[in-house]
Amino acid sequence: MNFSSARKQITLDNKRLSYLDIGTGPVLLFGHSYLCDAKMWAPQIEHLSKQYRCVVPDLWGHGESDTLPESTHSLRDISQQMLQLMDSLSIDDFAVIGLSVGGMWGAELALIAPTRVKALVMMNCFIGYEPEVARAKYYAMLDIIKETQGVPASLIEQIAPLYFAKNVAQDNPELFATFKQSLAEIDTGRIESICRLGKIIFGRRDTMDDIEQLISPCLIMTGLEDTVRPVLESYLMHDAIAGSEFINIPKAGHISSLEQPDFVNGELDKFLAKHVK
Repeated sequence: MNFSSARKQITLDNKRLSYLDIGTGPVLLFGHSYLCDAKMWAPQIEHLSKQYRCVVPDLWGHGESDTLPESTHSLRDISQQMLQLMDSLSIDDFAVIGLSVGGMWGAELALIAPTRVKALVMMNCFIGYEPEVARAKYYAMLDIIKETQGVPASLIEQIAPLYFAKNVAQDNPELFATFKQSLAEIDTGRIESICRLGKIIFGRRDTMDDIEQLISPCLIMTGLEDTVRPVLESYLMHDAIAGSEFINIPKAGHISSLEQPDFVNGELDKFLAKHVK
């Protein structure tokens, strides 16, 4: 799918945020995973833009967006920036569909603007504290990236498998190779921003503390083979969020939107038909 004609920019906190704006109808705001960009949602945009308006930002330091603004210190800050994006487009209400960090800032956005977020989808996501062992592991990876001003080949071999189902190298070698190449090609000028954002993500607050205030209808979906955000975490969120729906995505790891696009699209269709008019 060619996104070039749908790509736009807005200046927020003195930095340019790049986003896609495709389709007409009720509005869907998408949030992609760390170390990915808006193209992660290509199968969903192609499908859903036939009846919805899809607004898909590149997170700071990713895709075609500028590096992280100096004033950005938390996922709450990012959610406020995304609300500013919606304000600039004169969009009053919308649904949020977020994967990984996209779901994390999506939950924060639903909490700060409960009457505007008509529905929330959190995929392969956890809004509680990062478990201590995992946080230490990811911080150590970020320290290596910052020190070497890039992602070394040995680290790419550790990171890439975390994003997909266990047999991705055999079942979808092109997807796996493309992701590894994207890690190898991260621009040196973005390394500091990538590392700062990583510390924000993995050092996030425990949004579960405020979860009883979440009033938006909520769908939680997780790849059964996700090792970054294991299914147990999604069960914890489902138990804590009153009235939430929960779905396992078969044969999918972390980037389930690309691994099982037809399954994901079908579940999004059903959920959005009920809650987004």
